[in-house]
Amino acid sequence: MNIKRRTFTAGALAAPLAATAACGNGGDADEARSARGPITIWLSNNEQEVAWGQAAVEAWNADHPDEEVSAQEIPAGQSSEEAITAAITAGTTPDLIFNISTAAAPGWVQQGGLVDLTSFEDGTSYIEERSGAEVAQGYADDEGSYYLLPWKSNPVMIMFNRDLFEQAGLDPDDPGMNTHDSFLEGCRTLIDSGVVPAAIWPSPTSEFFQPWFDFYPLYIAQTDGMQLVEDGASTFVSEDGLAVAELWGRIYEEGLAPKEAATDDAMATGDTAMQSAGPWAISSYKDAFPVGFMPVPTVDGSDVETVKTFADSKNVSMFTTSQNQATAWDFLKFATSPEQDGEFLEATGQMPLREDLLDAFSEYFEANPDYEVFAAQAERVVDVPNVPNSTEVWQTFRDHYSSAVIFGSDEVETSLQAAADEIDQLVQG
Repeated sequence: MNIKRRTFTAGALAAPLAATAACGNGGDADEARSARGPITIWLSNNEQEVAWGQAAVEAWNADHPDEEVSAQEIPAGQSSEEAITAAITAGTTPDLIFNISTAAAPGWVQQGGLVDLTSFEDGTSYIEERSGAEVAQGYADDEGSYYLLPWKSNPVMIMFNRDLFEQAGLDPDDPGMNTHDSFLEGCRTLIDSGVVPAAIWPSPTSEFFQPWFDFYPLYIAQTDGMQLVEDGASTFVSEDGLAVAELWGRIYEEGLAPKEAATDDAMATGDTAMQSAGPWAISSYKDAFPVGFMPVPTVDGSDVETVKTFADSKNVSMFTTSQNQATAWDFLKFATSPEQDGEFLEATGQMPLREDLLDAFSEYFEANPDYEVFAAQAERVVDVPNVPNSTEVWQTFRDHYSSAVIFGSDEVETSLQAAADEIDQLVQG
């Protein structure tokens, strides 16, 4: 996919910190937990999110003059994760950050940078009631603690260019590509028709997060929600994992997807008919071509009403440098309330990780029906596992997967087993 919308730096997340974050109020965690007063929040540099965040802060400040919130964008850096890591090292983190990668959080917890939100009396109940227990618990650590409040999701589906599908003889209203075999056949049809040079174009580059947009969504769908690692061990050396890897292997072997990175946005230039994408794609491509979406395929055929996929979520965390954590917790609940979730949806088109989105925001979806499929999908999402050495786990998987599946240099099952053996060691901490 066109990955320009997200930039991660593996090294910044993987490298050990030279310092441990200090606790708020001179190390008195209990005092900080109950203290109230001014706080600072950081927002991503997404224009729509910044506008929403500033409006939310203004609404809060109007009613809480003694607990004023100040907002700024995450400081510039090679990635937001790098900037946050540097702030934890220096002890200069804000009270809250609204842009936390699930993969980055375990390392920051280990470094003492994040507050356990279950330490608030209503922490667990609020998080699980907002997102639904099944979805929310995927963000908890092995002890059941929440260092993340699941905030927003961009559920991964297969985006396609309706015009190119029609030109190739595929029905854009019902492509019939929900099984592995029919998906492969649809890819062949697109190429054989000559209307497009690539049927689908996942990024073949080596960054640790790239499996989130090729292997992982299909693996989640095939296993009805299994994570890459569960109960301290890898899960993907299985019939399901091999089926997903072999599908992608066939796609690359037959030349249906390129083995080199796109120099431009391949969807916008018409160089590919499909990509993995979330609801952000609707506004991004609305002026370029008519967009369609279908669930990721499974061996026997995915069902749009039941299939699960990768959440591609971002979350909110509180930092241990916060001296007024009671205010920070109250503002966090305010910013993720039904009213503010509705404002966020309206401003960004991204899905709040909240139960019953279609019912809760029915007027929005009636006015914006293209987003309905994502609202339904957002209730059936799975994120990356909350495990030690998370980025190293994904980098290990990517390296072995790339060698075998994308470039065909190694045997698939052997490579996946080698990845699993290394990952099982990594998750032991």
